[in-house]
Amino acid sequence: MSEVYVVGHRNPDTDSVCSAIAYANLKNKITGTEDYHPYRAGQLNEETQFVLKKCDVAVPPLLQDVRVQVSDLKIRKTESVKSTISMKNAWNLMKELGVITLPVVKNKKLEGLITITDIATSYMEVVDNHMLEEAETTYKQIAETLEGRIVCTNHNRPCVSGKVITAVATPDIIEESIETGDIVILGNRYEAQLCAIEMGAGCLVICEKAPVSITISRLATECGCTIISSPHDALTVSRLIFQSVPIGHVMKKDSLVTFRLDDFVDDIRKVMAEKRHRDFPILDKHGNYVGMISRRNLLDVDKKKIIMVDHNEANQAVNGIESADILEIIDHHRLGAVETISPVFFYNKPVGCTATIIYKMYVDAGVKIEPKIALLMCSAIISDTLIFRSPTCTEMDREAGKALAEIAGINIKEHAHEMFFAGSNISEKTAKELFTGDFKRFSIGDTTFGIGQVSCMDGEELDQVKKKVMTYMKEQYKSLGVNMLYFMLTDIIKPGTELLCVGDGAMELVERAFGVQGSDDVVYLPGVVSRKKQVVPEIMMEITQ
Repeated sequence: MSEVYVVGHRNPDTDSVCSAIAYANLKNKITGTEDYHPYRAGQLNEETQFVLKKCDVAVPPLLQDVRVQVSDLKIRKTESVKSTISMKNAWNLMKELGVITLPVVKNKKLEGLITITDIATSYMEVVDNHMLEEAETTYKQIAETLEGRIVCTNHNRPCVSGKVITAVATPDIIEESIETGDIVILGNRYEAQLCAIEMGAGCLVICEKAPVSITISRLATECGCTIISSPHDALTVSRLIFQSVPIGHVMKKDSLVTFRLDDFVDDIRKVMAEKRHRDFPILDKHGNYVGMISRRNLLDVDKKKIIMVDHNEANQAVNGIESADILEIIDHHRLGAVETISPVFFYNKPVGCTATIIYKMYVDAGVKIEPKIALLMCSAIISDTLIFRSPTCTEMDREAGKALAEIAGINIKEHAHEMFFAGSNISEKTAKELFTGDFKRFSIGDTTFGIGQVSCMDGEELDQVKKKVMTYMKEQYKSLGVNMLYFMLTDIIKPGTELLCVGDGAMELVERAFGVQGSDDVVYLPGVVSRKKQVVPEIMMEITQ
C-alpha cells in the first residue's frame, strides 16, 4: 500500500495536529505497517508547539496540496550521456535501453536532449562534408565509430579541420580535390596515400585493414597526419564516418520542455497535450536532472490517499482535496462533508474533541496507548474543551481526558496552565498572525461567513489586540470573499467572548441571534467560548429565518 496522509484542517489547532499523530500511530499498530503518516495543513500555534515539544514528538511535515505531483509518478531513471559521445554510441545506447530519447547532462544539469529522430534526420540530411569539422569531431571518435585503430596521430591537432573526401580517382585528380586538414578515405594504393599526405591531409582512413607501410607511417607522423585503419570497405566507411559526430552538434538545447518534481500532474498534462514530444525530462528543486516521464506515465496515476481528522468540509481541508482519494473521516463537527467517489469510513460523534473519539478507537481495538501518545490526546482534549469548561464538552471527553492523564502521568490543571500560558502570548503577534491562526469559513445557502478566534487567560491582553485585529479585518474583508467576518476574543477565565463584526449587517445579525446589544462593531457574549457549538449554530439559524 502506498503512503496514507493523515491530516487535520487548515490553520491547525492542538486537536487537529495531535489527533493526526495519534490516529496515524493507531492505524500503523492495527495494520502492522508504516504506511500512515501524520501531516499538518498550516503553521502551528505556540500552544501546539509547546505540546509537541513536551511530548518529544517531531512536528509533522507541512502538507499544502494533495493533488498528484510529478514526484508521485514512476519516473524512468533514463541514463544520461555527455554531449561529446558520438551519434553512433547514442544510437546503440538507445537500442540497449529501449528508449528514443537521451538526456544530455553536464555536472548534473540538463544541457539538451537527443532523440532517434534527431540522429536519423541529421544522418539523412548530410549534404555538407564539412560537418565533422563544424562539430569539432575528434579522430578518436572517428576511429571508434569505424571500429578501427589509430596507426599514428598528431596529438597537437586531435580534431577534424577539413572536409571528407573519398580518393577513388588517380593521384593527379586527387591533388585537385585535397585541401589542408581534409579526411581522405582510401585503400591500399601507396601512391594515393603518399599524394594525400603530401597535399596536407589531416587524416587518412585506410579501408579493409589494408597494410600501412613504415614509410607512409613515418611520413604521416612527420607531417602531422593521423592514420586510421578500419576493417570496413570504402562505402561502409563513407556511410559510418558521419555517425562519429558528437551529439552536442545535433541535440536540442533551446526551449526545452522540462518539469519539476513538485509540479502538479493536472498542470503538466495540459503542456504534454500541446507538445508532440514523446519524453519529458524531470528536474529537482536545484535544477538537477532526475529522470524522464512520458504521456504513458499519466494513464494510471494513483491519487493521494487521505484520512481527514478534525474536519469534514472541503473549504477547511488542505488544497486539492477534491482530487484526493479520501479513505476515512474522523471528526466531531457539524456535517458539511466533502463529496467522495466511493464509500468511506466516516466516524463522527458529538463530543468536544476529535482526540476523544480516537481514544475510544484505541480502546475498542485493544491497542495499548503509549505515555507520549496519551499526553498528545489529553492535551488536545484540554485545549478543545477549555479544561472541560466548554459547552461542547461531554462526559465522554471528561472520562477520556482523565484516563489519558493517568497514562501520561500528568496533573490536568497544571498541564493546562502550562499549555494555555504558552499559547497566550498574543500581544506580540501581528494582526495577520492573530486573525489567520484559527480561522474557518462557513456557508449556508448563498451566504458565506468567516470566524477567527483567539483564547487567552488574560483579559487585559485581549484588550491590547482588539484594535489591531479590527483594523486588519476591515482592510482584508473584501479580499476574503465572504459576506460577513467575525473574530472571537475569548477569555477562558471569565468565561466570555467579545465578538468583532465586519460586513453589511454582521453586527445586527449577531444581535438578533443572541438577543444582545453591541456598539462600535463589537458584541459581548457572556459565557460564550465555543465557536462550533455556541456561535456558528446561532448565526446559521438566524440566517435561515
